[in-house]
Amino acid sequence: MGPGLGEVMAAVRGQGIGPAGPGFTHHLKMDPATFDFEICVPVTAPVLAVGRVTPGEMPALRVARTVYCGPYEGLGDAWREFAAWIAANGHAGRPDLYECYLVGPESGLNSAEWRTELSQPLIYLNAA
Repeated sequence: MGPGLGEVMAAVRGQGIGPAGPGFTHHLKMDPATFDFEICVPVTAPVLAVGRVTPGEMPALRVARTVYCGPYEGLGDAWREFAAWIAANGHAGRPDLYECYLVGPESGLNSAEWRTELSQPLIYLNAA
């Protein structure tokens, strides 16, 4: 993901625009056979398309959100625990999800201090 984030940041900075927060990914579906996601960065002004970098807008969503503390290798277990909590509390998640990298390797090598915000868009369920 590092090279992709570098490409996005170069396109943004090349237009004189700064990031408005940490980078994040939008995973379009979670399937063990397919890893399909977008690398994103919030910006302070509209961005023009450059190469593979295209502008987009994050829609308003109803989400469940938590913060995972630890190395990226633990994200799979964190997502499974979070999904179980979502279901146990009467919600259902959509097939996509978001990860926002609040603190990571760029902040230090101690992975116990890394923080990743997990956001699961929710499906509106009809109350019976």
